[in-house]
Amino acid sequence: MLYLLYQQLDPGEHYIPFFNLMRYLTFRTGMALATAQLVCVLMGSRFIRWIQAKQGRGQPIRADGIQSHITEKRGTPTMGGFMILAGVLVGTLLWADLTNPYVWIVLMVTGSYGVLGFLDDYAKVTKQTTAGVSSGAKIVVQFVVAAIATVLIIRAGGVMPAAPGLETSIAFPGLKQVLLNIGWFYVVFGMVVIGGFSNAVNLTDGLDGLAIVPVMIAAAAFGLITYLIGNIRFADYLQVHYIPGTGELAILCGALIGSGLGFLWYNAPPAKIFMGDTGSLALGGALGTMAVATKHEIVLGIIGGLFVVETLSVMIQVGYFKATGKRVFLMAPIHHHFEKLGWKESTVVIRFWIISVMLALVGLATLKLR
Repeated sequence: MLYLLYQQLDPGEHYIPFFNLMRYLTFRTGMALATAQLVCVLMGSRFIRWIQAKQGRGQPIRADGIQSHITEKRGTPTMGGFMILAGVLVGTLLWADLTNPYVWIVLMVTGSYGVLGFLDDYAKVTKQTTAGVSSGAKIVVQFVVAAIATVLIIRAGGVMPAAPGLETSIAFPGLKQVLLNIGWFYVVFGMVVIGGFSNAVNLTDGLDGLAIVPVMIAAAAFGLITYLIGNIRFADYLQVHYIPGTGELAILCGALIGSGLGFLWYNAPPAKIFMGDTGSLALGGALGTMAVATKHEIVLGIIGGLFVVETLSVMIQVGYFKATGKRVFLMAPIHHHFEKLGWKESTVVIRFWIISVMLALVGLATLKLR
């Protein structure tokens, strides 16, 4: 909004020193971060009191889960994702270039998945059960939204293609000129990336602060990636595929980080509120969409490797149990396995944060490995 206002001003007649900073993507990214954090922090206490009054007993806890969670986390309200999404929305709309199609595509996925997550959280709270919207219905909605987003990204990338067929190709980290053009099958690939990563973040959100910090770490990494990919000079220097317009997504990444910091103030152990599916599905969808837009889907699997491992632990556990009647892990997702081994919740969370930082550094290193 402010960027569009800046563009309407004639520098010769209406020169305003502050507005001149709007030219710089780094400045607007920093302001989006600060704005989103401020929004999230300011609405936090009031929102928590309001949502707690509405939800009463709060989010239901699995009866077959970690026993300490049943007593310690009982009554904690959920749907804290509203706080995160509010910060992201205000920060992005205020500081981003609203004529940029990539910004709207990511916001569309984030908002749609947020609504889906809200419906799931609402069903859980009102029925006081851990089963909300059916998994089949959620997957269908996620894939339909992801398919629409992928088609829009393909069309946006086809307006000013930096390389023939880039918009429907898969790029490989470390191989500068290798592109696998799969045509319109790329829509299916995009659906898997966006929908799959959304569910991966959702599965990871099981301990206080466990999901939000790795999301912020991934957002920081992709903030840098989008900035470099969207800048032709940096893209040429790093020998990565230049995609015009994607640099503006750095502002959305900044808003994600700011909202995450604001939410973590209330989600730090012991959590006063959970993000719920309202937040986890939306945040995972946002990261997946940015990965598709920048052709860094495989790098997302590295940077977000913690989410991938969490998802694989559930798939392995379920598949092995159905085949043999036995379990590979004491409990899935894998963070609960370590709790069953005797690790304290804070130990699991902090060590998983460290792993996320390491994986993000590995993922960013692929930018130079060409």
